Amino acid sequence: MNPYILAILLFGLGLGTTITFASSHWLLAWMGLEMNTLAIIPLMAQHHHPRAVEATTKYFLTQAAAAATLLFASITNAWLTGQWEIQQITHPLPTTMITLALALKIGLAPLHAWLPEVLQGLDLTTGLILSTWQKLAPFALILQIQPSNSTLLIILGLASTLIGGWGGLNQTQLRKILAYSSIAHLGWMILVLQFSPSITLLTLLTYLIMTSSTFLVFKLNKSTNINTLATSWAKAPALTALTPLILLSLGGLPPLTGFMPKWLILQELAKQGLAPTATLAALSALLSLYFYLRLSYAMTLTISPNSLMGTTPWRLPSTQLTYPLATSTAMTICLLPLTPAISALLTP
Repeated sequence: MNPYILAILLFGLGLGTTITFASSHWLLAWMGLEMNTLAIIPLMAQHHHPRAVEATTKYFLTQAAAAATLLFASITNAWLTGQWEIQQITHPLPTTMITLALALKIGLAPLHAWLPEVLQGLDLTTGLILSTWQKLAPFALILQIQPSNSTLLIILGLASTLIGGWGGLNQTQLRKILAYSSIAHLGWMILVLQFSPSITLLTLLTYLIMTSSTFLVFKLNKSTNINTLATSWAKAPALTALTPLILLSLGGLPPLTGFMPKWLILQELAKQGLAPTATLAALSALLSLYFYLRLSYAMTLTISPNSLMGTTPWRLPSTQLTYPLATSTAMTICLLPLTPAISALLTP
């Protein structure tokens, strides 16, 4: 892609997200979301491949439906209450419609079916943008409206954690596994949203770091399915040794960073008297942990039958930028000791 066009599209992505962040009017927020969608569509379709075009079409139709529902709900709210302020939304009907529209935008279960199919059709770089940056603007709106319908949020959160864990069990494509991982992590964030928005933001931040690290590892190894992971040891032995730590951090095992948000969320749910919800969420984390362990096993404890026993002398060194990978990997593995400091900052 022409670098000038790429710069314009990335600028459009950033501008759309910034407009949604800064808006207090529903029409302005809707405009930011639309700019975001329209800027990423050429990035998704830049590889002229039927799967990429199919994924782009599915994404466009889904986001258009969600944006239309959001616009309709905000107009309904203005009709019922006479104001367009985001933070002043009070009527339960538009609140529920907006919550469902934003859930469709970010891929919460049971409105999740588009996400694995879309992510499977994209290259890993665009998939990284779709899994991280594209979640920010809808999340900003969900945090601002603070939906009062607690039952709806708990149902969406539990369904997402369970379906995100269950759906990834029988997958062999890494992008689909990461899509179901995204659904499960979003479910954890939605569960605690109404009780502690600060913990939701912390979970989102750690999710962005861990997912970026995972995508960049797969991009460096040019891996798209589980079988190609077995050749990683010959390409980058040190990174292959560290990757299980990244994957287990995504699964939420101590002493890695991914344990921190799950621990704080379970603690908050228990404080709110939702012990059964916390138990179900904790059990659903075991489902996700299984396919992270499966990826770790395929990457480190298996050897591909078609790879040579020694590093081939003609293999060219990789020219990919590794600073983002090194930074996100270090944060994914080592941030857990900062939990007491972060907890002190989060407590009002």
